[in-house]
Parts: sequence; structure tokens; C-alpha cells
Amino acid sequence: MNKTIISLIAIMTVIAAIFTAIAIFTPKQRVENEKSGVQIAEEEILDECTDEYEQMEKEDTVKANTQEEKTSPNCSLKIETYFSKCGHTKKEYANLPQNLVNLSKQELAEKYPDYEIKSFESNNVTLYQEKEGICGEHYMVKDKEGQVVIYEILEDGTQKELEETAITTEYLPETDKINMKNGIQVNGKQMLNQLIEDYE
Repeated sequence: MNKTIISLIAIMTVIAAIFTAIAIFTPKQRVENEKSGVQIAEEEILDECTDEYEQMEKEDTVKANTQEEKTSPNCSLKIETYFSKCGHTKKEYANLPQNLVNLSKQELAEKYPDYEIKSFESNNVTLYQEKEGICGEHYMVKDKEGQVVIYEILEDGTQKELEETAITTEYLPETDKINMKNGIQVNGKQMLNQLIEDYE
């Protein structure tokens, strides 16, 4: 009888110990799993956000790189032409024509295939080309029957009368009169205008 009671008590103690162990370890494992689950979920969310952010960053970089500089409406245009025979470079300045506004460097190059784009900025463009011959701005200023006359020197060296000024040689100093008889050669319109102003 005593052995039976002792056996029952032992069995009940073992069963109680098993239930106690289950009761203690199961909630602890659940909490750890929950914590672990939350952690994993957070990591996944973080990874998704990071991937999305990195993708957006790449797209922005691509957009920035593809935004080419283009000509603006107030862009100034300079055309430089080098003439091999006389060695002079003629420079012309103008506002950019309307049909050339908002063009990239490549698009502008297609419009001017005979020119080299020397510089390209949204507000300033310089085109360059080389030509054979002379620049067409070689002049001779000389006395013709008491009047100061302007001649253009042509490519073959001959002179073509351009303009008879209102300046008479009568009142010029003797040195200038002699120079006018021989003819004064001038290159460029700016130098020509300066010379005429000096005699007026």
C-alpha cells in the first residue's frame, strides 16, 4: 500500500514537473520568436526602403546626367572666320536667331555642319571656320582729285572704289597729303573708321 502511494506521488510529481516545465518554457520561446519575428520584419522593411531609396537615387543621377545644356533665348552668338590667304580672323557678333534657341551642342552642330563649335554655353556660343582667300576688309585710303576716297583691295590685288568721302585733302598737313597721294592701306572696318575720323 505504501509502495502504491509512493509510486502515485512520484508519477504525479513527474507530471507536475513536465507541466511546470512546459508552462515556463513555452511563453519564453513565444516571446523570443515574436521578438525575432518583429526584428526580421523590421529588417525586411528597412531593406525594401533602402532598395527603393537607392533606386530613386540612381534615377536622379541618370536624369541629372541626361540634362544637356541648351541655348537660351538671350544667348549671344560669335562667328569667327579665319582667311588663309591674308591670315586675318573676322569676328561677327549677333543675338542667337530664334530658330536656334533651346538646342543642345549636338543639335547646333547639325545646323552648322561647316563650323566648329569653339565654345558652347547656354548664354554664349562661338562658331569657327576656315576659308581660303582674303577677309574682304582690306582697304586703301587715298587722294583722288583733292578728295579722300576709300577703295577696297580685291583678292587679285586690284582696287575697287567704295566711297568718296566729304573730306578734302586741301587742309591736311603736308605729311598726310603725301601719304594720301601714295595711299594708306588699312585692314579691318574698325581701323578704317578710326582713320577717317582722324581726318574729319
